[in-house]
Amino acid sequence: MATGTGSPCGACKFLRRKCAADCIFAPYFCSEQGPARFAAIHKVFGASNVSKLLLHVPIQDRCEAVVTISYEAQARIRDPVYGCVAHIFALQQQVACLQAQLMQVKAQLAQSLVDSRSVESQWQGNMIGTSTLPSYFPSYMNSAVSPQSSLESIDRSFDGMGMQEIESKDELSFQPCNKKIKNSQTDLGELQALALRMMRN
Repeated sequence: MATGTGSPCGACKFLRRKCAADCIFAPYFCSEQGPARFAAIHKVFGASNVSKLLLHVPIQDRCEAVVTISYEAQARIRDPVYGCVAHIFALQQQVACLQAQLMQVKAQLAQSLVDSRSVESQWQGNMIGTSTLPSYFPSYMNSAVSPQSSLESIDRSFDGMGMQEIESKDELSFQPCNKKIKNSQTDLGELQALALRMMRN
């Protein structure tokens, strides 16, 4: 289809023919940039083959079909052996490389988290170890008893020991006295008995 100015479409301009009213290439190839794009398509696929292909495609999908055919034709010109497959393969390799880098970063992040947690646990263990006294310290130092109560308990123990010792000493000191009293009482009894005998005689 000719444009409003009467110039043919890009495909017809490249083919150097008159653009018909029902030209199938006119909606997709403009008169300015169309000839360069259509040149690759004509070189790779041929104009007649592309027109037959577009006739079998629904109208609403022809735009995407033209874009795909144009991309495939330009890729085939750049790489006649692989065409767009080479570009797809390069993109797949790039995706695989990026995925490997992502996995490496995730592994490093997980390792750093594990290291930080281990360091934190060690620090907490050291803090707990320093807060408790070693086993070779006396048990009353680890206990929750206040210093005043511990001193009072020590004083009471010493007081109790002193009283016991005093009582034991008193008992030991009273034992000879008791023996002396008993001996004196027996002597008086004997004297009284002798006095009674003398009075009777």
